[in-house]
Amino acid sequence: MDAKRNFANIGRKTDTPGQNIQHFMSNSPWSAQEVIRRVQREVATKPGLRQGGVLILDESAEEKAGEKSAGAARQYNGRLGKVELSQVGVFLAYSNIAVAAPTWTWVDGELYLPKTWFGQSEPMTRLRERLGIPEGRQFATKVELGWQMIERAVKNGLGFELVACDDNYGRSRWLRDHLDQAGLVYMADVPSDTQVYLAEPTIGVPVLEPGSKGRPPRRERVLSEERPVKISEVASRKDTTWQTVRVRATERGEIADEFAARRVWAQRDGGRKVPDRPEWLVIRREANGRLNYSLSNAAPESTPEQLACLKCQRYFIERANQDAKAELGWDEFQAQKYRAWEHELALTVLASWFIAETKLDWARQFERDPALAGEFALEVLPRLSTANVREMLRATMPLPQLTPEQATDLVVEHLVNRTRAKQSRSRRPHNASSSPSPGM
Repeated sequence: MDAKRNFANIGRKTDTPGQNIQHFMSNSPWSAQEVIRRVQREVATKPGLRQGGVLILDESAEEKAGEKSAGAARQYNGRLGKVELSQVGVFLAYSNIAVAAPTWTWVDGELYLPKTWFGQSEPMTRLRERLGIPEGRQFATKVELGWQMIERAVKNGLGFELVACDDNYGRSRWLRDHLDQAGLVYMADVPSDTQVYLAEPTIGVPVLEPGSKGRPPRRERVLSEERPVKISEVASRKDTTWQTVRVRATERGEIADEFAARRVWAQRDGGRKVPDRPEWLVIRREANGRLNYSLSNAAPESTPEQLACLKCQRYFIERANQDAKAELGWDEFQAQKYRAWEHELALTVLASWFIAETKLDWARQFERDPALAGEFALEVLPRLSTANVREMLRATMPLPQLTPEQATDLVVEHLVNRTRAKQSRSRRPHNASSSPSPGM
């Protein structure tokens, strides 16, 4: 299916009663997390994917028409660039370019529930119960949800060498500290106004001068005279060295931008806590002049080429998100219940991995003739796409063709269901209050 991939239309296309699909997605007790766990373990054991893997943390918002869908609230919607009534999911993708075909797939996700969803009012309690919000679910920030998913991936044996994220998550020193303490390498985008020291600051407890009044200081502070600077200012400093790095060849050409890297000590919690460890500041200047910044705990001996390669890994979350929405129907999801969201996620993860595995197997089975690349004067020939896989599925698993009688029965069933739904709405108490009075 190319469009209108909601429960009712899927039922019609597959000759399955719509209510069956609705029940399977919204009420059936099968475990979404078990599906995700098995996908992660399949990725972990797939030959060729045991090295070079990257986990990419991101979020995506879907605009909602009403507040009766789990997690729906007025919150920032990155797709719209403004605060809007939306449902936000935090997603974890896996990518690997050290294989026969670049691989990317969703591997986990969590529905973000704003604090308003944990109110103790009777209407909110009833709404949570109706939508199936788990009783044990407690408020967690998006960053905390992201960390929970990374921990699950580690527990499930999903091998990876890097965690990448945008500045919504990279700005969190809490997350970077947790990754570092777990021995995980990160490349985290950060805002341009992030404050850093360019030399290791002297840390200590100030000594109270003789004759001074007041309590002696107890907290450590930066004692050196050097002040922190914004990383946007670092890019223009004369002592910041830039070099052009050819990161990799792609179907559309090559990634070859200017990069700068230097050791810095990032301020913590608005300067209230002292820097406790150095990080790499990696700056990328794209062809259009746009600058973006990342902090990383990569090894001190890392080369500019290695850091540039790590810096460019986050691109694949965009590909994974695009496939999930445009090709797999995530952006057409319409159910309200929490369990339905989890089930939709699990099936999207499963489909995403099926496509990634198919493309990888195809690349291994049908090796490219180097002469063909030379004939077309291309360094990288086009690879199998998600749309290609879908076309092959259409040929091997065609949707049922209804007879005229079956089509008629389906139309009648649809009309009966609409009639019953309308009848049910007309019996609701609120309709009586909204109907015009006899004198109007």
